Amino acid sequence: MEIRKTVLETAGQLINGDREEAYGSAAESFDRIAMLWGAYLDAPEINAKDVAHMLILMKVSRLVTSPDKLDNYIDIAGYAALGAEL
Repeated sequence: MEIRKTVLETAGQLINGDREEAYGSAAESFDRIAMLWGAYLDAPEINAKDVAHMLILMKVSRLVTSPDKLDNYIDIAGYAALGAEL
């Protein structure tokens, strides 16, 4: 139970504190990433919620080789919260 609390609390601190201060609004950042990815892939239908989903999938991929790395779980929780908000 302690790990689950740590993951969720740390994710919350990051997306509501350090990361937001460093990178600005997640909605604006994810919109910008969606625009860039869409242009790169010639797929303009990519949106901010897709960005959250794909970042989660990136972290899932990293868990395949580093299944015990807590940082990946923290980031997944953060991206999930941001995706839900979007």
